Amino acid sequence: MNKRVLIVDDEPDIVDLISYNLQKEGYEILTAYDGQGALSQAARRPDLIILDVMMPPPDGFEVCKRLKSDPATATIPVIFLTARSAEVDEIVGLEIGADDFIQKPISPRKLLARVRAVVRRNEASPEAGEQETLRSGRLQISKSTFTVKVGGKEVFFPRKEFEILALLVTNRGRVFSREMLLNQIWGSDVVVVDRTVDVHIRRIREKLGEDAHALETVKGVGYRFRNELTEP
Repeated sequence: MNKRVLIVDDEPDIVDLISYNLQKEGYEILTAYDGQGALSQAARRPDLIILDVMMPPPDGFEVCKRLKSDPATATIPVIFLTARSAEVDEIVGLEIGADDFIQKPISPRKLLARVRAVVRRNEASPEAGEQETLRSGRLQISKSTFTVKVGGKEVFFPRKEFEILALLVTNRGRVFSREMLLNQIWGSDVVVVDRTVDVHIRRIREKLGEDAHALETVKGVGYRFRNELTEP
């Protein structure tokens, strides 16, 4: 089955340009021209969303926040399009859960490469022999359903937070630098600042509640998850 991509931009010419290039590569296309249309089309569960930032309210950032806060759409990868070049916009976009950030004017070749990379990472399955369910103390992580339970209660984690937590728990006791986490979770072809990792770690700790102490900061190095969840 062909991958389905939702393209959202308030400029029809850009939607047509992206649609044409992706259709040539065999992608099935959905389109929307504003934030509300994007949210409506996202309910059809596309494999990827290409989302313009500067749209009439709700803008791209707000649309992404709503998508990532809804378990039904939280795991759909998002690539932002923007005419702005400020680094702070990229930081905000990545912190709220976007997978990549591409500036206009759009290079079709670059866009296709980014789309392939994001789709490939998103559909990657656990390696042979890797545990589908991880347990540590009161924490239970299901890699097949992207769900996390803390003390028997399911807690919602957006995809990037889930992937960071699963990676650290899978490798309990191993220290990961920020650069290692960036490369493992976002990929080496996406430029992400260190602060993005710190923000995701803070949110993960908040959701772990009384077990947050298990996710340790190794000063000057990075982060690790304790071998066992014990009392602090």
